[in-house]
Amino acid sequence: MLHHKSYLNEIPLPAMAQVILNRKIGQRVLQGHPWIFGNEINRVEGTAGAGDIVEVHTHDGQFLGSGYYNPQSQIQVRLLSRNKKETINDAFFLQRLQQAWDYRRQLGYTENCRLIFGEADGLPQLIIDKFNDYFVLQTLALGIDRWKPAIIQALQTIFEPKGIFERNDVPVRELEGLPQQKGFLSAPFDTNIIIRENGLQFHVDIANGQKTGYFLDQQDNRRAIQRQDGRGKADDRPDRQVKSAD
Repeated sequence: MLHHKSYLNEIPLPAMAQVILNRKIGQRVLQGHPWIFGNEINRVEGTAGAGDIVEVHTHDGQFLGSGYYNPQSQIQVRLLSRNKKETINDAFFLQRLQQAWDYRRQLGYTENCRLIFGEADGLPQLIIDKFNDYFVLQTLALGIDRWKPAIIQALQTIFEPKGIFERNDVPVRELEGLPQQKGFLSAPFDTNIIIRENGLQFHVDIANGQKTGYFLDQQDNRRAIQRQDGRGKADDRPDRQVKSAD
């Protein structure tokens, strides 16, 4: 009986290109900053196209991290991981989004929040705002834009949202060689929605409002001033409290 040996798993994957930095680079990079500027790069070893994942090494071979590469941008590498053993794939983005959501819930957010705040959540140039069951995202760099399908799938897996909309109608994308655009990333839905924040109801137009439709990242500041009087002091008089929209 003949046995046919499969060589599929023995085919080596193409080596990831390596970005080698200059001998003299600022401590900013060595201390963990996720941006690598073009003038900090000595050379690229291997083939790396715009948007590809690359490894970043110091001039003497020290691994600094992996991230997406764009030679058209002034910021040529944006680091995603400092772990050499971590693979950048669909599962990576699912894990990062789940970690971000777990952290928000620990802080007390349940309905509305900025789910992903770019570099602060380890996902450079990605913004995701959660409006209860609706999500608005911005992919502001070529590298993260390439992973948009994985990000959408991760949102579907974690939240089963009613709708996802992109607000990529921002000029900064053009610096990355990307077009400005906006539209549905799910089945179409009414983009005029109502959210609750600090006991009040707000109308949000996620398709035409400024940026992602509403400054969700400022809701804590709005809560802080909610009980301030005109002199910047807390006002506890019952007749001066903000009324619920119920």
